[in-house]
Amino acid sequence: MTTYLLAGGGTAGHVNPLLAVADTIRSREPDATVIVLGTREGLESRLVPARGYELVIVPRLPFPRRPNRQALTFLSRLNHAVANLTALIRDRKVDVVVGFGGYVSTPAYLAARRAGVPIVIHEANFRAGLANRLGAWFTGFVGVAFPGTRIRHARVVGMPLRPEIERLDRAAARPEALSAFGLDPDRPTLLVTGGSLGARRLNNTVLQSAPDLITAGWQVLHITGEKSEVADPGLDHYRMIAYCDRMDLALSVADFAVSRAGAGTVCELSALGIPAVYVPYPVGNGEQRFNAADVVRAGGGILVDDADFVPEWVRAELLTVLTDRARVARMGAAAASVGGRDGSARMADFIRSALA
Repeated sequence: MTTYLLAGGGTAGHVNPLLAVADTIRSREPDATVIVLGTREGLESRLVPARGYELVIVPRLPFPRRPNRQALTFLSRLNHAVANLTALIRDRKVDVVVGFGGYVSTPAYLAARRAGVPIVIHEANFRAGLANRLGAWFTGFVGVAFPGTRIRHARVVGMPLRPEIERLDRAAARPEALSAFGLDPDRPTLLVTGGSLGARRLNNTVLQSAPDLITAGWQVLHITGEKSEVADPGLDHYRMIAYCDRMDLALSVADFAVSRAGAGTVCELSALGIPAVYVPYPVGNGEQRFNAADVVRAGGGILVDDADFVPEWVRAELLTVLTDRARVARMGAAAASVGGRDGSARMADFIRSALA
């Protein structure tokens, strides 16, 4: 029986691939033990136990970027976390540590190295994060979602997708989706989402553009995010919800999308052949622009800066695309040409090769 220690958390970008790989391991090896490392503050604190996996909490240890009180105690706190995780690895007879980036992965990689167990890494973003760049010095098994990701020993395995997305039959699920969201079966659907917390620019621009989109013959399914402050305009053919816990249904009904360019979102839309306008998050290290580069280059997506995504752009550019159904179809085929649904299986195979 193999014991796996999976490390990653904080955001959906780390948690969803981790859970997808965990589910694949469990389906292949029902007698395997899967332990997940995560923080108390991250999404994993809710999602991991709900999926039936043991969650071990480790302290949130962001790498200090400026001298302050946190920086003075960082090394001692890191050493303490590594010592505890090393003991866990030895006590639970962990066979392999698999990291998906984020705060918890750094101590996990260091503990695995100290305990002498294999390390496997998955990097979801085009631009590798600090924890995974460090971990790549300790292993030759580094899987990446995107070709061209610059990290040691990179091997393309694709993006592990949530099982409900990986197995999704959009055509079969579409009637249920239309009914669930109260949408018109005779109109194409524009799906708009900026993530669980929302995206101010996307929300405001789409809201202001709603009459034009509806006049063009489309309907809008707008997932605003739980912290959004926009109000529902109450228009026919415009469905606004704050949060969606059935993204498989939302994706089933989507004929086109407007979205941020998080790695998971780009890979899910591409895998399902859904063309999109990608509006990268304007803060951070800019990785979202690069996440969408392949699908945009293939013709399956359009990239627009956050500052440029305004109602005038929607009228001049997006409506031109949406009113050309043949172009929408071509873009969908182009998106599918760079997508894939086998990332979970390929990553699980990669882990087995490291164990071997």
